[in-house]
Amino acid sequence: MAIIGNVNVDVIVGDHPPVLQPGTESMVAHGDVRPAGCVGNTALAWMAMDVPFQAIANTGDDMFGDWLRGVFHAHSRAWPRETCPTTFSVGIAHPDSERTFLTTHGHVECLSLDEVKRGLDFTVLRDGVALVVGSFLTTRLAAEYAGLFDLLADQNMEIALDTGWPIGGWTADVQTQAMSWVARCDHLLLNEVELSSLFGTADTDEALKCAAQAMPKDARVVAKRGPLGASGLSGDRFVHVSAPAVTAIDTVGAGDVFNAGYLASCAKGEPFEDAIAAGVAIASRAISTHPREYGVGSALGPRKT
Repeated sequence: MAIIGNVNVDVIVGDHPPVLQPGTESMVAHGDVRPAGCVGNTALAWMAMDVPFQAIANTGDDMFGDWLRGVFHAHSRAWPRETCPTTFSVGIAHPDSERTFLTTHGHVECLSLDEVKRGLDFTVLRDGVALVVGSFLTTRLAAEYAGLFDLLADQNMEIALDTGWPIGGWTADVQTQAMSWVARCDHLLLNEVELSSLFGTADTDEALKCAAQAMPKDARVVAKRGPLGASGLSGDRFVHVSAPAVTAIDTVGAGDVFNAGYLASCAKGEPFEDAIAAGVAIASRAISTHPREYGVGSALGPRKT
C-alpha cells in the first residue's frame, strides 16, 4: 500500500471557550505537539499495526521538517525538502470537544507529481492500493491528479480518495473538480458532512448512492459518521457499522485512522463490511486513549447491521 499527500505538525491546546478575546492571554489544561496531517495520522496507525506501506509527502527546510523526517525515518528517505517553512496547524480544543484549526500555507502546497514519481517504488506497489489524501491542501499535486491517477492505473493500483474539507467550502467549481476525481476512484472515504455537501443531499444513503453512480463499476464508498460509526455502499448492498460507546478524549485525525484500518482490512481481502468494522474499531480505540492506542480489543467489537 501507499499513501500520498500531506504531512505536517499539529500544535493542540485546550480546553478553551469558543470565543477568544484579542489582546489577552489564557491558560489551558493541556497541550501537545504531534506529527499529523492525513499522511502522518494514517502512517502512525499503520506503523502501530505493522502494516507494510510506502508514504510520499514533503516537508519544509526547517526544524519542524527535520523532526517529521525523524519520526517517519523508515518512510521519509525519498521525501522532497522544499525551500520554505513546514506547514503547521494550531488546534484549539473547546469544552464541547470541537476543534478550531489555524493552518499555515507552508510546504504542503509544493508537492508535485514529479516528486511523487521519484518517491515511490512501483516495482513493489504494483497491483496494490494507493490512498490519496489532503486534496485541498496539496494544491499543486491536486492540479495534476489526472496524471497521478493515470500513473496509478498504469500500475494496476486501486485508488482510494479522502479529499478532506475544501478551505473555501463546496463551491460549484470545487464540486466539479472533486467529481472528476471521484469518477476514477475505487474507494471514496469521506466523512458524512463532506459526502452530503459534495452530492447535495442530507440523506446519507442517498449521498452514498449518488457517489456510487459517479464512480467506476464495483467501486466502494464509505461515509464516516463519527459516534454513529460508518456506512458504506458496495454494489447494491448498504452496510452500517455502529461505533462502540467510548469516551472521546481526542478526535483529531479519527477519519485518517479509520482509513488505515479499513484499507488494511481490504488489503487482506476481507469483506467490505469487515473492512468498515475494522476502521470503526481502530478509530474508536484511538480517540478514546491517551497516549493514543490503535489495538482492537474485543471490548470494542463493533456491531454490524
